[in-house]
Amino acid sequence: MIKRFVAGMKEQDSRRYFMTYLAGKMLGTTALLGVIGGVTWYFGSQAGAQAADTPLAQAADLINPLNTVWVLVAAFLVFFMQAGFMMLEAGFARTRETVNVLMECIVDTAMCGILFWAVGFAFMFGEGNGWIGHQFFFLSGATPTYGTTGVAFLAFFVFQFAFADTASTIVSGAMVGRTSFKGDLLYSVGVSAIIYPIVGHWIWGPGGWLATLDTPFRDFAGSTVVHTVGGVLALTGAVALGPRLGRKFKRDGGGFMVGHDMTIAAIGGIILWFGWYGFNPGSTLSAMDLEGIGRVAANTTLAACAGCLMGLAWMYVRTKKWDPGITINGFLAGLVAVTAPCYWVSPLGAIIIGAVGAVVAIIAIDVIEWFRVDDPIGAVAVHGVAGIWGTLSVGLFATGDFGIPGATGADLSTGTVSGLFYGGGTTQLVSQFIGVGAVVGIVLAAGLVLMYGINALKLLRAPKDIELEGIDIHEHGGSAYHPEFAFMGTGASTSTGS
Repeated sequence: MIKRFVAGMKEQDSRRYFMTYLAGKMLGTTALLGVIGGVTWYFGSQAGAQAADTPLAQAADLINPLNTVWVLVAAFLVFFMQAGFMMLEAGFARTRETVNVLMECIVDTAMCGILFWAVGFAFMFGEGNGWIGHQFFFLSGATPTYGTTGVAFLAFFVFQFAFADTASTIVSGAMVGRTSFKGDLLYSVGVSAIIYPIVGHWIWGPGGWLATLDTPFRDFAGSTVVHTVGGVLALTGAVALGPRLGRKFKRDGGGFMVGHDMTIAAIGGIILWFGWYGFNPGSTLSAMDLEGIGRVAANTTLAACAGCLMGLAWMYVRTKKWDPGITINGFLAGLVAVTAPCYWVSPLGAIIIGAVGAVVAIIAIDVIEWFRVDDPIGAVAVHGVAGIWGTLSVGLFATGDFGIPGATGADLSTGTVSGLFYGGGTTQLVSQFIGVGAVVGIVLAAGLVLMYGINALKLLRAPKDIELEGIDIHEHGGSAYHPEFAFMGTGASTSTGS
């Protein structure tokens, strides 16, 4: 290349072309540097000249776009969790109900969006009283940003819709295999339009009664609001339905029915883990809280890892098998548990919370099975029970170093959150017990009324002949698989999914 360049430079035309090309490059580079320098000088001078006069306007110009983009990215991650739920539930279900699982998740998402737009968002995030909001029905009267978050109103709506959709989907996990599609649609209306948003208002809405206790109840990203609510409603649905035909419980000499595809179940679980990085860090609602986002993401990761390894080890000690179902459930329980405390705990605290979350979920699976409640996916234990543990853990492991996230970053003006193990006494723990007790009691009662009410109309459980034939074929017109690959039987397994 060098020899060719030297030879070329000996020719007059080549020299003329090279010098013209080089001069053009130098002029272009100089002009670009001049433009960059001029723009930097101009805006720097303008900012310096106006800093004393309009700091709030400049802050709003910076914060609103950043916070809005951050919240939307988080919302998209949370929404993608629906793919994880679909795969997880389908994998732990039987082939005869796979299409039903997919359809329920898809249609429930669409219904939740419309219902949350019409009334759910208003009940949850509208101004009202301590029990329910009554503003923003059909998103009317929307302001440019929601409250003081610095997040565009409709972006905040999309984020919260994704959370509402998650709560509703959790309910379906315990009701797989014997719920009619009409029943799915009816209970979804009750969950997305009424129960979830009203309970959510108590904790996250303006003036919610749990959020305004003398020591406010704390649930950073939804161990109670999303997971405990979803898990308790899943329990009411499973109880109202009764077990699947052919389900024989361990105390009667049976075991869990076989899930048909651990491959898609495992992939679904990992998709949920990935989506949790929108669920938890996104709940800062602020891209400016860089330290908080990093802490939440790290705590989320460590809790999941601890839950995964604890589930694996626990089942190996018990069965001498490396159980995939409980391993998946373990990291999901760890994620559920750390969702409430992730902003206020240390990495060590997150590891302990995640590991204990896996243990309480496994024990809960055994207890629920002993009571002959058929929960094919493990939703009650993983979301409900681990969610309760995670919420209570705020009152134990909150370090006292962190306050509440605000639009511009961490806000320490209202004090910090301290748990019992870090010198905070029992004050926060008592508030957590009050909140958990109130939510579990009221949601349990409301869920039983909802599920038994639909069942009384003979719309909740599919008729016996349809369940035996397969809900996929009767209600959706076909199987998810080619007949020669479809396995329509049942069996026993040591695993259950979430």
